[in-house]
Amino acid sequence: MNAPVDVSFFARAAKPLTSYRPYWAKRFGTAPFLPMSRAEMDKLGWDSCDIILVTGDAYVDHPSFGMAVIGRTLEAQGFRVGIIAQPDWQSAEPFKVLGKPNLFWGVTAGNMDSMINRYTADRKIRSDDAYTPGDIGGKRPDRAAIVYSQRCREAFKDVPIILGGIEGSLRRIAHYDYWSDKVRRSIVVDAKCDLLLYGNAERALVEVAHRIAAREPVEQITDVRGTAFVRRPDDETGKGWFEIDSTSVDEPGRVEAHVNPYMTTSEQAAAQGSTCSKEDAPDAVATSEGGASAGGPKDPKSAEPNPAIQPMVFVANPALKAKLKVPPRDKSVIRLPSYEQVKSDPVLYAHANRVLHLETNPGNARALVQAHGEGVTARDVWINPPPIPLTTAEMDYVFDLPYARGPHPSYADENGSHDGATKIPAWEMIRFSINIMRGCFGGCTFCSITEHEGRIIQSRSEDSIIQEIEDIRDKVKGFTGTISDLGGPTANMYRLGCKSPEIEAACRKPSCVYPGICSNLGTNHDPLIKIYRRGRALKGIKKILIGSGLRYDLAVKSPEYVKELVQHHVGGYLKIAPEHTEQGPLTKMMKPGIGSYDKFKQMFEKFSEEAGKKQFLIPYFIAAHPGTSDEDMMNLAIWLKKNGFRADQVQTFYPSPMATATAMYHSNKNPLRKITRDSEAVDIVRGDKRRRLHKAFLRYHDPNNWPLLREALKAMGRADLIGNGKHHLIPTFQPLTDGGYQSARRKNSTPVGQKAEAAKVLPSRPAKPGQPQKGRMLTQHTGLPPRVTGAAKPSARKPR
Repeated sequence: MNAPVDVSFFARAAKPLTSYRPYWAKRFGTAPFLPMSRAEMDKLGWDSCDIILVTGDAYVDHPSFGMAVIGRTLEAQGFRVGIIAQPDWQSAEPFKVLGKPNLFWGVTAGNMDSMINRYTADRKIRSDDAYTPGDIGGKRPDRAAIVYSQRCREAFKDVPIILGGIEGSLRRIAHYDYWSDKVRRSIVVDAKCDLLLYGNAERALVEVAHRIAAREPVEQITDVRGTAFVRRPDDETGKGWFEIDSTSVDEPGRVEAHVNPYMTTSEQAAAQGSTCSKEDAPDAVATSEGGASAGGPKDPKSAEPNPAIQPMVFVANPALKAKLKVPPRDKSVIRLPSYEQVKSDPVLYAHANRVLHLETNPGNARALVQAHGEGVTARDVWINPPPIPLTTAEMDYVFDLPYARGPHPSYADENGSHDGATKIPAWEMIRFSINIMRGCFGGCTFCSITEHEGRIIQSRSEDSIIQEIEDIRDKVKGFTGTISDLGGPTANMYRLGCKSPEIEAACRKPSCVYPGICSNLGTNHDPLIKIYRRGRALKGIKKILIGSGLRYDLAVKSPEYVKELVQHHVGGYLKIAPEHTEQGPLTKMMKPGIGSYDKFKQMFEKFSEEAGKKQFLIPYFIAAHPGTSDEDMMNLAIWLKKNGFRADQVQTFYPSPMATATAMYHSNKNPLRKITRDSEAVDIVRGDKRRRLHKAFLRYHDPNNWPLLREALKAMGRADLIGNGKHHLIPTFQPLTDGGYQSARRKNSTPVGQKAEAAKVLPSRPAKPGQPQKGRMLTQHTGLPPRVTGAAKPSARKPR
């Protein structure tokens, strides 16, 4: 009875994935790879595909790639599934390569939002794409979900289009678009899809597939959780709902009558039922005292209460009693401000964003509706409540499907390998890693995991995870004995969640760990410790590393877990993300204070020393986040220098669609609190110059940033931080630089510009091995110790 309640085994009110009757095409069996050509279809004995998936990623048959998971799940239901990966979008012809799908198109931009994949936080075009063979950029269009949907419609007009993936999930309502700096319509309207499935959509997709296979018209499939679609206001299928109007933020207060400027003060008071005449005051007092003088004795009888005067009692009208009931949540729909309203009014945009995030718990979320257009073009985007999370048995079912765990053979080089010029970096990164859970209840405002995967943790069973470790050991080419990661969105939320299913279903908090860890949250790390120990005890497994980000405020609740992690599963460096040191930005991020980091750091160093290991923490920080002032960034830079950190890789805040921090960025309001016209304003870092300044504070050690920092520190009245002492932030001198930056890690270095002017100034003689060239500086990666090159000579200076 004292065992902790495991959220993974809560009963879920949903039809199990394994309970559907398989489609008739199940007889064709399992394909080694889902076909990408007619030749592969012929080899499998298929004359057509039931479902064709179109994706912006290269096809890698691995459970970390969304299209592989969706494709294999549909295949297990008996459907024949083909894949068109990274098609040429200039015409509809490449979309006809597999013929006409019998049931529907499944469209996604890929594992990443196509705009984030293509552009940096400074809106510069990236030259690479980790989801493309050879790491080549430009293999997918901007706003790929919209473009692919249009081409699918052009290829076969009468085939339904089911849109999914993270790009669709984050654009299901009208959203701020950072790249065009305006509010765009819901992607359901722009893509003209028949259905949008948001989040991890296995449950919704399986139901929709079987209903379409049963010849149910797609326009009638409007009751599936986790879906969004367009509905006309006069549509009969939308009748019978209790609509809650949430299209405004301020209610009208008391209306004051206009004052007549020609009335005297006494007349104005008389009109309002009062008096301000001095001579009338004694009479008023006398009247109020029942005729007694102001200072005279009172009649004791007049002080007695009048028995005829009784307090007013309100009694409910029995005839209206039945009508006063709260409408059922499953038949309630909240009307958000329309697209036209949120486009023109940032305050209403922040309000709509707040309502959306309050309606994300599958246990109590209500449907949402948002109008797009006016008059004859008016239509409503309906968003059904989020999907019911998968149970542990269903998670095992999805992850135990027969994945090939590698890229499609068509990507192989001339040697039949995927490790050369055609290597796919995203696959290389997760090649030997294992996903053990989904979801995150952290609620960080800059992150979109909660909007996509939800905040309820969905965990696999221990046996399923161990089986996958053994499969990697026995089947994956190139495995050397090291598992690169056992994790997910977060390293240490496995089987964590609410202690009670009733409380979980009723909760509307955006985070379970901010401002402090909820008393109803279970923080027992024992199941995770058991998996670590069982995994590393397997024959042939030399090391299991943890590469996912660690939630250290949770980890410190279990010193045994921290000890297990530090002494057995850290490969020298451990990534954690304090994100900032100052309360201003931390409260807008919903991240714990720097004190939690200090506490974890003490435990990390203690257990590392006990194990006789020299290990280092790699903290990550964000520049230019909403709520961050210039002084906040200056204080962070001082903290970094004081603690000996030099950051090579710096992340500037990236306003991704639908994130709470993006709503702050666009509206200057804080959606974490109730939105009104006068509600809390948020300091926003706008403009390239100020964003560069915040980034420069994080890279205070880079000489290229020193001129900008000197100017800013002087303007802030902190010229005392400019000097050549240890307590100064930046020096007074400026070394000769050519815009390049050389790091201890080659991949973090900035290539040096080849300028003729620089060649004239710098000496032509080569530098000695192990020494930087004159005029250039070498700095270390975050948290790395000084490099030992062997070139340094012992000091000849004698001690005094």
